[in-house]
Amino acid sequence: MSQPKHIILSGGGTGGHIYPAVAVAEALKRRLGEAVELLFVGAEGKMEMEKVPALGYRIVGLPIAGLQRRLEWRNLLVPFKVWRSLRKARRTIRDFGADAVVGFGGYASAPVLWAAQRMGVPTLIQEQNSYAGVTNKILAKGARRICTAYDGMERFFPAGKIVLTGNPLRGRFSKQGADRAEALQHYGLTSGKPVVLVVGGSLGTRSLNEMMKAWILSLGSAEVPVQVIWQTGKYYEREMRDFLAAHPTPGIWQGAFIERMDLAYAAADLVISRSGAGTVSELCLVAKPVLFVPSPNVAEDHQTMNARALEQQGAAVLVPDAVCRTEAMPRALELLADKEALRRMSENLERLAKPRAAEDIVDEIIELLK
Repeated sequence: MSQPKHIILSGGGTGGHIYPAVAVAEALKRRLGEAVELLFVGAEGKMEMEKVPALGYRIVGLPIAGLQRRLEWRNLLVPFKVWRSLRKARRTIRDFGADAVVGFGGYASAPVLWAAQRMGVPTLIQEQNSYAGVTNKILAKGARRICTAYDGMERFFPAGKIVLTGNPLRGRFSKQGADRAEALQHYGLTSGKPVVLVVGGSLGTRSLNEMMKAWILSLGSAEVPVQVIWQTGKYYEREMRDFLAAHPTPGIWQGAFIERMDLAYAAADLVISRSGAGTVSELCLVAKPVLFVPSPNVAEDHQTMNARALEQQGAAVLVPDAVCRTEAMPRALELLADKEALRRMSENLERLAKPRAAEDIVDEIIELLK
C-alpha cells in the first residue's frame, strides 16, 4: 500500500456508535500510520460532530434524521433529508477518494454505506448488539464483511460474510485491571465489605437511581451490608445528592460521572448496569459479575437481547426494568453471598471477552483494500 488508503468511518447519534468507530480509527493509525487517511461521516447536530473533531479527526455531517417513533410532523421531512444526504454522501465519497467505507450502525451510516455500495466501493459493517439494527440489516446484502460481537447472527446476515470479532473499545480493560487497594482508597471505601458498582450512563438512569433510593430507605437503622459506588448521571446529580444528604448512609460514594472506570471496576465485587453493547464488552474484558437492568427505551429492545444472550451462558443475571426498583438490590445481595456463583459468572464472562476486537476489524478492512 504505497499510496495512502482513504477510509471513511460512519456511524452516529449515540456514543454507542461513535466510540467503536473511534477505537477502530485508532487501531488503523497504529497499524498503518501515514499509509492511511481517515474521514468520519455523521449526522448534523448530533454528538459526533463535537466528539470526533475533539479527538483530532475530520468529520462531515449529513442532514439525515431518523424517524420519530411517535407520529410527528418532522417525519414528513425525512424523505427529503434522505435524498439530500445521499447526494452529499456520494459527493463526499468521490471527493475524498474513498477506498473503503466502514459503518458502525445508526441512521447516520445509512446514506454513505448505501452510496458506496452503488459506487462499487467495498463496505464493511460492524454490528455491536445481539439483535441487529435496522440500518445494518438493510445494508448487509451489499456489504463485503459483517463484523459481529455475538454468535448466532446468521438469522440477520448472510453467514458467509460474518466474522466474529467482538466490539472494539477505547481504553485498556482487562481482568487484571487496576490495583484494588488503590481503587478502594480512591472512592473512600474499605476492604471490610463487598462493593456494588451502580452505573447508569453519562446522563443517568431514573430506574437505577430510584432503585438506590428505595434500598437506602429500606435500610432504616440496620447496618449497611455493602458499600456502593453510585454513578447518578448528570441529569439526576442534584436530586440524588440532595436525597443522600437527607438520608446519610455510610459506605456510599456518589457522583455524576466516573472518570476512572478502571478503578471502579477494580473496586467492585458486582456491577448493576444497563446492557448497552459497549458496557457488555467492557464487563466481559474485566470479567466482573453483573446484574443487568436493560433499558426498555431502545430500538428493537436490543439491551434485553444483549443481557439475555449473556444470561443464557451463565455470565450475567437479568432483572427487568419494571421491577428493578424493589428487586435488583436484594438480588445483588443474594449474589454477593454466593461466592461460587460469582466465580462461575466471572469465568463465563472471561470466555466471552474479545480483547483484540479493534485489531481484528482492522484485519478485515485491510483484506477489503487488497
